[in-house]
Amino acid sequence: MKKENTIKILKIEVGSPPIVKEMTNELESLQAEVGGLIQPLNIGCGCMAVVNEEGKINGMKPNRWLGDDDIICGPFFICGDDGENFTSLTDRQIAICTNHFAEVPEFTGQEESLEPTVTVTGFEPMGGMK
Repeated sequence: MKKENTIKILKIEVGSPPIVKEMTNELESLQAEVGGLIQPLNIGCGCMAVVNEEGKINGMKPNRWLGDDDIICGPFFICGDDGENFTSLTDRQIAICTNHFAEVPEFTGQEESLEPTVTVTGFEPMGGMK
């Protein structure tokens, strides 16, 4: 699919309800929205949560729960995904995601999920390589 020049997103700032806005669909703009390096996370319904990859490491404030066991730190946004590019959200996606992220949680700062984690995956050497 052809990349859209501007996309309609749902922006979620720390301590604020989600808002709909349009943004330029370029790396610099994507990074500006989250305050640093981007990390897209598939959240279902054809949507991606685009978060700051180093939000926890950089000490950004906790924003929203992601599932039951992780916390997004810093501002983030939700956009559509066509498998190759970020896309505008549909009205239905906006309604679903606005409802899902409407509640502004209170964090104590003591949540275990605020600790940065690293996952290392090992593998067996190929064809006898050591």
